Amino acid sequence: MKKTILLFLLIFNLGFSQEDAWVYFSDKPNAATYLANPLTMLTQRALDRRTAQGIALDNLDVPIAQTYIDQITASTGITVKAKSKWLNALHVRGTQADIQALTSLPFVSSIEFANQTLNTRMTATNTSNSINKNMNVEVTFNYGTSANQIQMLNGHLLHQQDYTGVGKIIAVLDSGFQNVNVAAPFQRLFTNNLILGGYNYVNQSTNVYALHNHGTMVLSCMGGFVDGQLVGTAPDAQYYLFVTEDVASENPVEESYWVEAAEEADRLGVDVITSSLGYFGYDNPNYSHTYSQMTGNQAFASRGANIAFTRGIVVIASAGNSGATADPYVGVPGEATNVLAIGAVKADETYATFSSIGPSFDGRVKPDIMAQGQAAVVSNTSGAIVTANGTSFSGPIMAGMITSFWSAVPNLTAAEVVQFVKQSADRYTVPTNQFGYGIPDFQLALTNALNAQNFDNEVFSIYPNPIKNVITITIPDESVNATLYLYNNLGQRVNEILLTTSNQTINVENLASGIYFFELSAKNKLIQGKLVKQ
Repeated sequence: MKKTILLFLLIFNLGFSQEDAWVYFSDKPNAATYLANPLTMLTQRALDRRTAQGIALDNLDVPIAQTYIDQITASTGITVKAKSKWLNALHVRGTQADIQALTSLPFVSSIEFANQTLNTRMTATNTSNSINKNMNVEVTFNYGTSANQIQMLNGHLLHQQDYTGVGKIIAVLDSGFQNVNVAAPFQRLFTNNLILGGYNYVNQSTNVYALHNHGTMVLSCMGGFVDGQLVGTAPDAQYYLFVTEDVASENPVEESYWVEAAEEADRLGVDVITSSLGYFGYDNPNYSHTYSQMTGNQAFASRGANIAFTRGIVVIASAGNSGATADPYVGVPGEATNVLAIGAVKADETYATFSSIGPSFDGRVKPDIMAQGQAAVVSNTSGAIVTANGTSFSGPIMAGMITSFWSAVPNLTAAEVVQFVKQSADRYTVPTNQFGYGIPDFQLALTNALNAQNFDNEVFSIYPNPIKNVITITIPDESVNATLYLYNNLGQRVNEILLTTSNQTINVENLASGIYFFELSAKNKLIQGKLVKQ
């Protein structure tokens, strides 16, 4: 009798327990119409950002076909939780049987269950322990106790030159921004019309000023202002506030909310996305990620973050607070290939032991760069200035600083911004698993960027790009005896070439295929760029 009951319970659970899954579609039937009318997909500011960076529109920008959404929504037992045009997918919830039944629809190309044991193409592996998703962690400002976290990055020097984020927009993805609308440290943002709006993807509402305090502290690192106590790293940037984190549970639907918010940020013309959220373990261990999946483009949120970067957005994520645990590695989306994962240091620039480490499973440098995350100065929901620990705070401190830097050199592409910041870091040529490339120097980054712009006005070219075996470099006569440095995508120098003529051909046949970054230093000027070796 016991066996019969157990068997019945097993069948019942298989048939009726709720699962999460992504349903992917085969096409976008209205793509031509949308691409011919880009303002139906993106705002003018978003289109301007693309134009400035030479990024063309493509099918990823086209919304999911509404007829597909309607048919999935009307399907038996299916609840649609989120959608992604970039990945042409819906996040759904239902029984395994009801979700699998969706494969009968002609426009459904594949289904991926969050429970990896249900995906035949995947094998079950050991799961990691859950990490804390919130990672609790010449203008002259009177920074007060917040001075150290800015001066460590030489951010105060940019502020003194009046580079404070003007003209740039940051999207903050978090768990809630409780009392931001009433607390004193944020009133300067409202007075100057710097809060542009927001949305709560968890509750499907416009209420972002309730729920949770984490986003409040995060925002204060960038936009907070209390004279003599706290000055954020981008006090004059504009902000969108998006709630993507459900504090009541640990579920992969939050990755889908994250991507949905990132897509909206793109549509609105946002320049920088920052997120002090990280995903590794979930309440249901079958949904959890494993270290072996940290290869830069497997997890749903990581894939979305990578696409955001291709749209011309700098994407920043906190590295995580798992450094002292059995699973110490940077999680999703910080592990993504094109995301800047920010680790934490103490006030004296030594490693904060909670900060998650690298490398990624495929050997990439992670975290990317570091900022103060232990005893970081923040505002709480009552407006009091306090200290807090976590990469939750090193992330936005860095995000604001990058935004202020970009406001100083607004013509840079997102890729150029990332490269200048990395190359200014104190461990750029010798990255480590704890520090990544190290602590950036934003005055150095600005100097290098301005020198590169000046150098660009002279006669300089490097071609072809992509390259196969040979490249030709043309430089002004007066720059002869310049040095060209080549770095791989790990930041390791792989070649150093002295340019002895104004038109020099170099054999690079021995280089492996991949992406390389170059630096050309001459006459106290620097030009940087990217090469693709086929």
